[in-house]
Amino acid sequence: MFVDQVKVYVKGGDGGNGAVSFRREKYVPLGGPAGGDGGQGGDVVFVVDEGLRTLVDFRYQRHFKAPRGEHGRNKSQHGAGAEDMIVRVPPGTTVIDDDTKEVIADLVEQGQRAVIAKGGRGGRGNIRFANSSNPAPHISENGEPGQERYIVMELKLIADVGLVGYPSVGKSTLLSSVTAAKPKIAAYHFTTLTPNLGVVDLGEQSFVMADLPGLIEGAHEGVGLGHQFLRHVERTRLIVHVIDMAAVDGRDPYEDYLQINRELTMYNLKLEDRPQIVVANKMELPGAEENLRIFKEKAPGVKVYEISAATRQGVQELMYAIGDTLATIPDKPAVEEVAEVEERVVFRAEKEPEAFEITRDNEVFVVSGEKIEKLVRMTNLNSYDAAQRFARQMRSMGVDDALRKLGAKDGDTVRIGKLEFDFVE
Repeated sequence: MFVDQVKVYVKGGDGGNGAVSFRREKYVPLGGPAGGDGGQGGDVVFVVDEGLRTLVDFRYQRHFKAPRGEHGRNKSQHGAGAEDMIVRVPPGTTVIDDDTKEVIADLVEQGQRAVIAKGGRGGRGNIRFANSSNPAPHISENGEPGQERYIVMELKLIADVGLVGYPSVGKSTLLSSVTAAKPKIAAYHFTTLTPNLGVVDLGEQSFVMADLPGLIEGAHEGVGLGHQFLRHVERTRLIVHVIDMAAVDGRDPYEDYLQINRELTMYNLKLEDRPQIVVANKMELPGAEENLRIFKEKAPGVKVYEISAATRQGVQELMYAIGDTLATIPDKPAVEEVAEVEERVVFRAEKEPEAFEITRDNEVFVVSGEKIEKLVRMTNLNSYDAAQRFARQMRSMGVDDALRKLGAKDGDTVRIGKLEFDFVE
């Protein structure tokens, strides 16, 4: 089964919780805090594996969650960091954030790695909170939650040559005549539903050729096989445009040529500059010679290779011409632009990280904001000292004053993330 697009869920491991502990050695007066920090959560890392060719494995496993870090221990022992979760993907995989539509990674080379969901940092143990005014704190932090997101994975085949054209122009026949590939060939449109790859061996030179599903008008908007076809064209170094010069289906070969090029350009403007070889196929059929003469009159600057894929007439000369053209093109597939890691974050607050907003949900005051919600998740609310520290931080951020201005009174319910508590004026 050829699968070239899937949606999956990834989550980095949560950080381990910090510990609350104290030294109790016999000869150490006033022992002091000794709770260690939690360990770092594991990252979800995608790695390119040339042995994979499709995304079919991701049809059956759609959730990837990295392990969490170990919790801190007594005697100032920090918890161990978790191992990263390694997920192997085929070359040519583009990873896109499903919410922001941002390209997270474009993985094309063997062994290439990308962190897709970063693990959370470990929470601090009580040894980190000791100071002159509180030498024996009962405060520790919970581990930071790992980043989580839904992603869309798209596979764009990495081939040297892509065969494009309307359905039933002879692309599959051409591929089968020059490679060992066995694509399905039949006398109806859209016989090819998934890309087929084959290796053309010219002795001292060889290249990979892909027979891609047929295009029709409106393909750039998803009509027909639309995007399932077009995404694979983006990786090819050379486009071989196959035209049914015998006009078996009654279409004008020149209009076919213009329409296919329009669809390529409207899908991705960069394809307009991709090197292209035009092939007039089915030259053994009646009317092909006359149609070719008219085509050359309408497109005088276009070099056309005349072939018959069925009888192999002119096919070998075409393969050598493709090989010569590839020798002049850099052997590097086109890659999507990916933001630098420092510029890319999983969660983007619309306001500054310090900011928050308060809304009403019936009688409940709902406080939301990146920093305040993270603070709740990392506070150990089972500890009185930690809860008091959280209350002080809320006051310093201005949350208490904002609630009072909105009319909050003693006993009103306030919700921050999953935490609900009564407001005390």
